[in-house]
Amino acid sequence: MAASLLSMQAAVTRTAVSATQTAAGATSSSASKVRLTAFSTVTSNFHLRTSMLPDTLPLRTTNVRPLSKKAAEEPRRNAGKVFASVNGTGSSPGLPIDLRGKRAFIAGVADDQGFGWAIAKALSAAGAEILLGTWVPALNIFETSLRRGKFDESRVLPNGGMLEIAKVYALDAVFDTPEDVPEDIKNNKRYAGASNWTVQEVAETVKADYGSIDILVHSLANGPEVTKPLLETSRKGYLAAISASTYSYVSLLKYFAPILNHGGASLSLTYLASERIIPGYGGGMSSAKAALESDTRVLAFEAGRKHGIRVNTISAGPLRSRAAKAIGFIDDMINYSTANAPLQQELKADDVGNTAAFLCSPLASAITGTVIYVDNGLHAMGLAVDSPCVAKATSAPSEKSSIPA
Repeated sequence: MAASLLSMQAAVTRTAVSATQTAAGATSSSASKVRLTAFSTVTSNFHLRTSMLPDTLPLRTTNVRPLSKKAAEEPRRNAGKVFASVNGTGSSPGLPIDLRGKRAFIAGVADDQGFGWAIAKALSAAGAEILLGTWVPALNIFETSLRRGKFDESRVLPNGGMLEIAKVYALDAVFDTPEDVPEDIKNNKRYAGASNWTVQEVAETVKADYGSIDILVHSLANGPEVTKPLLETSRKGYLAAISASTYSYVSLLKYFAPILNHGGASLSLTYLASERIIPGYGGGMSSAKAALESDTRVLAFEAGRKHGIRVNTISAGPLRSRAAKAIGFIDDMINYSTANAPLQQELKADDVGNTAAFLCSPLASAITGTVIYVDNGLHAMGLAVDSPCVAKATSAPSEKSSIPA
């Protein structure tokens, strides 16, 4: 193709020269006009012909700028900038995550510290409209904090704008329908004044308010006996963990799927304890996360075939959030991860938020039924390299050492 283009350029030159020679006998003024006319005619024809060439023709590569040293050294800091071109000023150097015109419902946001908040920010930065579902007893303090500006600093987006929340809904995902709510909860003062907060009612209210959504995020879990070893966990505590942390996702997708637009995305959050032993993460929560990952695969098939919806889950590393502090040893978990993960850096909530934005975008249109690990690679490790027992084995080999074949 490039050779053909060079031939066309040569033809332009020969034709222009011929036209000039033909006009040589004319007066100086006339010759000038003829040369101008001939050149304009030929070049117009040249541009007409070359305009039909494919846009991807590799004519020149001199305009491609190498990645700056700063960007190469700070990929995480630059990762959020991909959203800036969508919802603010500037242009992205790579593929933009464009969620303009999309609407997301994120269940389980009650403060500005957890993964749910980070996901809301990332989706908002990509252009999505944000709806939140907040646990009923936490709703009042959450809305008050929003209204008084206590979250303003953490609402700032990568482009300098602010996270805007279209509406906050009262939600208790442990109850599917009004008929499921026991009398003691109905009469509980922490639920006083709230209405339409079961999963079915919230889905119906969102439909009445907005018609449909494009993204559903499950960012909630609860294990009342999480600090107990599994052998000491009661049946009630075990089933409560499964109900709040796992079945709640099934319920959300069941009632929200009819208002999720075709091609939409659904996402949940899991943890490594689903497949590895994490002492101290008890009360049936490890079982709940294992069930959540299994359900993700089944729901991907069922919701994909019936509604055209993608279903994935993010296995996130330890984060110093308010919810994680309930476990009691979150600082130790973070220190362990930093010491043993392939990437020796503390996980940021935005790392999970950015991954969620990708999974909910058209860029991930063929990804479903998958567990995506966002934990600096800790899940891949089979040995604690900070252990004194293996310090010698994991140390860098000397130049004189040799490895037997």
